Amino acid sequence: MRTPISLENPGTFGMGCNYWASHAGTAMWSDWRPEIVEADFKKLSDHGVEWLRVFPLWPDFQPITQMRGQGGHPVEIRLGECPLPTNSIGQAGVSAVMLGRFIECCALAEKYGLKLIVGLITGWMSGRLFVPPALDALDPITDSKSIAWQIKMVRTIVTHARDQKAIAAWDLGNECNCMGKPASRDAAYLWTATITNAIRAADSSRPVVSGMHSLVSAIGADPGSNEWTIDDQGELTDILTTHPYPYWVRHTRADAVNTLRTTLHATAETRFYSDIGGKPCFAEEIGTMGPMVAGDETSADFARVNLFSLWANDCRGFLWWCAHDQTDLAHAPYDWIGVETELGLLRNDGTAKPVLREMGGFRRFLESLPFKTLPRRPIDAICLLTKNQDDWAAAFGAFVLGKQAKLEIEFRHIHQAIPEANLYLLPSIQGPDCIPRRQWLELLDRVKAGATLYLSLGDGIVAHFNEVTGVELLSRAQAKSPLLAVLGGTDVLPMHDADDLRFECRDAEVLGVREDTGSPVFWHHALGKGRVFVHAAPLEVSLTRRAGVFDEGAPPYWHLYEAFCKNLPSSRLLEISSPALAITEHRLADGRVAVIAINHTATPQEIITPLPDGVGLETVWRGAVSSDDSYHLKLIIPAFDAVVFACAPSRTPATDKFRHPDPVGK
Repeated sequence: MRTPISLENPGTFGMGCNYWASHAGTAMWSDWRPEIVEADFKKLSDHGVEWLRVFPLWPDFQPITQMRGQGGHPVEIRLGECPLPTNSIGQAGVSAVMLGRFIECCALAEKYGLKLIVGLITGWMSGRLFVPPALDALDPITDSKSIAWQIKMVRTIVTHARDQKAIAAWDLGNECNCMGKPASRDAAYLWTATITNAIRAADSSRPVVSGMHSLVSAIGADPGSNEWTIDDQGELTDILTTHPYPYWVRHTRADAVNTLRTTLHATAETRFYSDIGGKPCFAEEIGTMGPMVAGDETSADFARVNLFSLWANDCRGFLWWCAHDQTDLAHAPYDWIGVETELGLLRNDGTAKPVLREMGGFRRFLESLPFKTLPRRPIDAICLLTKNQDDWAAAFGAFVLGKQAKLEIEFRHIHQAIPEANLYLLPSIQGPDCIPRRQWLELLDRVKAGATLYLSLGDGIVAHFNEVTGVELLSRAQAKSPLLAVLGGTDVLPMHDADDLRFECRDAEVLGVREDTGSPVFWHHALGKGRVFVHAAPLEVSLTRRAGVFDEGAPPYWHLYEAFCKNLPSSRLLEISSPALAITEHRLADGRVAVIAINHTATPQEIITPLPDGVGLETVWRGAVSSDDSYHLKLIIPAFDAVVFACAPSRTPATDKFRHPDPVGK
């Protein structure tokens, strides 16, 4: 048996799905059929599902009506036609019947070993707003009357269900940032703090999960800005969430779902949230959005590679949307929104789709491992996101390039404390106030002490640029035609969205030049004991916004990242140069190094790489990995799959063949 999973514990990982009953969808509470729910739970558990995210639908659980008198004057809040009962449940406007059904649901989950994440304010679901009749005309996020009744419902549900062992976490609700009109940052903060505090007042033993979708970071935001931010959710809740659908999240629809960039999206976004927010984060909703976006086997490939990638990068969990197809449901939102009907792990006839097969296989793989938790991967660089830029585009582009160049990145924004590191990235800087003076000088001091700094240039302006970078900027203009960079005399890279910048080298080493003018476009310069690398185009943002630029056969932009990583200290045991593979290493308690090599492409990869002196292949937990007499390692990785193995100091003479167990297949 696996160690009990926890959203809060580093190195643990759980799988599951978002659940509505197979017969009813959002009507499951009003059309409660416990025998069907039990059959659903048994089938999902048998297939390896561990977590379910469930949703007490707001108007079902708090069916309050505003009674009015002459001229529409409010007179009384009732439960339908009945006065509110005098007990605590009734006074909160909560239906005792629905609360009983929820307790029964929790007991059924416990019976089948399922852990529940409970979305308490389920007012938004699959394109429809669900609000109690008494509150229907009020904004759920900003109206004080609506918020007051939300507090009452949350407090009541949590108080009466907190003894249920199946409940693992309380979720604020389903994408509550979609419930109301656009709210100020202050209003979003206040609503989040209010509901979070109501949960904790009733149950402080479980974590509070954010449950939001498509947050932004607070770079440059002021209290009047119209945003729900990663920073605020990280401050107020215990666990952050991403809903990384390639169909919905900006900058993620450019390529097919079974391509390198798209299969790195969930990991990149989840790490972005966790690093900026300072809290654990998991992929709370993930999927391919059905057969008009991806076929069943393509979706299975997508699921498999994302399971390995999220696990390897400490992203805590993977919850598919959703448990069941809903093609037979006629009520809204299923009658309105075609995309919501064919997203299940199980078809209407109860048969499992290939994605569920992959989830079950991955659970068995995790159960076979001898270690309980996966140690954190070492971090090579801090990527600093700055004002004025599209920071998610900058982060996403940097993350993908980093994975291709075998560079492990952690994110911060420029107003946060900057961790100590050997390498700092300032991708695609934009605007005249992109970096406050104090942070810029702090970075330069760290470079002078021995760190490396990389900048890529939008129209951002920083002080003392010429002195810091070893060039002189002669002129700047909009480019009148597409620009090309020649890197190392061989790679020709289009410079998307670049200005026409003319530089003259003063005290720098040029690594790449403009094809038309010979002007430097990529160079480095010594600064104290460190170095500064500069690329004269907003590389990360421009690539994120374009289709096909990370596909096999595309120009090798990752060579730019490889260039400034070459001479930096590395904790990696293995040096594997392949842009198709994302490779993480994890030092186990017994001194062994677990290696996870993930193929994010449709082309099977065969890699041969030398083992360091005195190091041998010890154990293979998944895939085809072998070593030969000359101490080379051979990896064979199928499309959208992974190998997982351990290396350790060799216990046999270097001339002997290192023995290893037979590989474990799928």
